Amino acid sequence: SALRGIVLLTDSVPDEQRDALRRLVNRHIEEAVTHEWGSMAKRRLTMETMPTHLIEALKVTLALQAAEETQKMVQREIINDVHRALEARRQRIVVSQTSVSAVKWAAILLQGLCALVAIAMVHCDNRLTCAIALAIFAIGIAVSVLLIAAYSRPFTGEISVGPQLLQQVIATEPPDGSP
Repeated sequence: SALRGIVLLTDSVPDEQRDALRRLVNRHIEEAVTHEWGSMAKRRLTMETMPTHLIEALKVTLALQAAEETQKMVQREIINDVHRALEARRQRIVVSQTSVSAVKWAAILLQGLCALVAIAMVHCDNRLTCAIALAIFAIGIAVSVLLIAAYSRPFTGEISVGPQLLQQVIATEPPDGSP
């Protein structure tokens, strides 16, 4: 939404800066989709990699010579949107670097095992009830483990976050660059 905000606000800046900002936003999105997303999936993208197109967009915005109060307000909003886009990128990188540690896996599996043993002990006098209760709870544990495993790598697999929303920002812009 921050990148879309930049594109929408550029209608209020001079043509040269508008075209430059839109071009930089598009390049940032293309870079994120073609390079960063794959690197995040492999956990290789770090904060050391600078978003050069967003930084350049910030420089272009700061260089604007706002004559009216409206233009000054637009300039501030574009700067805020660039900062929000940088923060969103930082959050994506942080999320891509996180994982479920072995300690967490061991704790959840031990907790599940303890619960299964407790259920077995409570229902030991009735084998059918014990088997049903153990099966239901074991299925619950299996589903929980599956969900944790599926969401532990948010940029890969069937249940993954894709760059489609970023690509929609490019799609909303007219092909000739006019507003």
